[in-house]
Amino acid sequence: MSEDSATPPKNGMAPQKVLGIFALAMINVAAVLSIRNFPSMAVYGWECIGWYIIGTVLFLIPISLAGAELATMLADKDGGVYAWCKEAFGEKGGFTAIFCEWSNNLVWFPTVLAFIASTLAFAISPDLASNPVYLFVVMMIAFWGTTAVAYFGENVSSKFQNYGVILGSIIPSILIIGLGVYWSLSGAAIVLPPFSLGEIVPTLDLSTLPFFATVILLFAGMEMAGFHALETKNPKTDFPKAMAISAVIIFFCTVMATLAIAFVIPADQLNLAAGVMQAIEYFFTALNIPGAIAPMAVLITIGGVVSLAAWLIGPAKGLGVVANEGNMPPLFNRTNKYGSPVAVLVIQALIGTFISLLYVFLPSVNQAYWMLSAMTVELLCIVYILIFAALIKLRYSKPDAPRPFKIPGGIPGIWLIGGMGAFGVIFAFVVGLMPTGDFTSAEAVSYTLGVLLGTFLLAVPPLIFLKMKKPGWIVSGTKEG
Repeated sequence: MSEDSATPPKNGMAPQKVLGIFALAMINVAAVLSIRNFPSMAVYGWECIGWYIIGTVLFLIPISLAGAELATMLADKDGGVYAWCKEAFGEKGGFTAIFCEWSNNLVWFPTVLAFIASTLAFAISPDLASNPVYLFVVMMIAFWGTTAVAYFGENVSSKFQNYGVILGSIIPSILIIGLGVYWSLSGAAIVLPPFSLGEIVPTLDLSTLPFFATVILLFAGMEMAGFHALETKNPKTDFPKAMAISAVIIFFCTVMATLAIAFVIPADQLNLAAGVMQAIEYFFTALNIPGAIAPMAVLITIGGVVSLAAWLIGPAKGLGVVANEGNMPPLFNRTNKYGSPVAVLVIQALIGTFISLLYVFLPSVNQAYWMLSAMTVELLCIVYILIFAALIKLRYSKPDAPRPFKIPGGIPGIWLIGGMGAFGVIFAFVVGLMPTGDFTSAEAVSYTLGVLLGTFLLAVPPLIFLKMKKPGWIVSGTKEG
């Protein structure tokens, strides 16, 4: 192991071993399985199968296998992707990986919060979905409420995610799948053309290339369980099983639920829909069960909150480990008696609140926000490029390190899996720089340069912190009572 490997927390209580296979799998499912993606993918009809296969081969399978190997190899290290990349590339690599994952959340939070608020409106009054005051109030309740759950540590947050992901992601997905099966068996017309192998082949051209980045990152979040290594009962055996279970659940629910929606709703209706609940409303009205719309809205809202929790807690824990090792100012190195990084949680909540305020009350910033959203894609790509690079490098630099789960095939096998994942992510990074239709051709160059500059500014702080690093930072952390 490297000399600067992660050490147990110096503040707060020692982590409790409370997570088993089911809890770890649900953390990944909560982070990845998102019903709000189903309508946008259903637009492509049978082609969605081909797109999902591309995402599975070039990302879901590689990141699941990479996560299983790295998590079991470094099961005694806290920090998730920070520990993995640090072991391979030192503090700069590890710090950059975790900071990019954390900073991308700051812009992503408002989008998922807006989804939560607008979805809940369908259980109360759909007109509220366009009311900025309602949106902001519900967004803040969800954001700060989830932050409060994270405050009470792994025992509480894992239970919240376990129950929440079942209620808010798995059950709604199964209901949609079941209703799609019922629709097809009842003899009702399926709006898709007859199935053939040719129908599932994606159309690859300049107009669909930007969509490639979206498809790859549909499965982003499979590494979330890795942030909880020190709270896992039997990490060496539980991580691989949890990765496999979560990957199967995510792939099955995603593909089948997307097809169920595509069976019922014409593509032009999906194109015009403003969000997932418009599609759900159409779906249940077509099935003559409009009374199910409000309960489904509540369940999907729960799913959104649980997804928020997984992304809110995981990277915050990783950044807390960075601060605990003295790589950030003492302000960030504050934990409570439950071992939660309260300073990081509060800082990200304050920043997220400010961006949410702009998002809700200043809709004129749409182009700037599109650029910020593109930056989140680029930042995530940096994270995953470092993960796959770390997977390959550690096979060379630490060939004899114990690996309870080891990707089969030796060096060729590791290059195949790591290479496929790296190729998919690098390609997603490149096409992610392509501007959307909201920008004219004259604005395209400035858009691309703006995204690159913004990505650089959001990725460079670790190098600045390490340059400013002081010996006193490592012992200056404080603990709340």
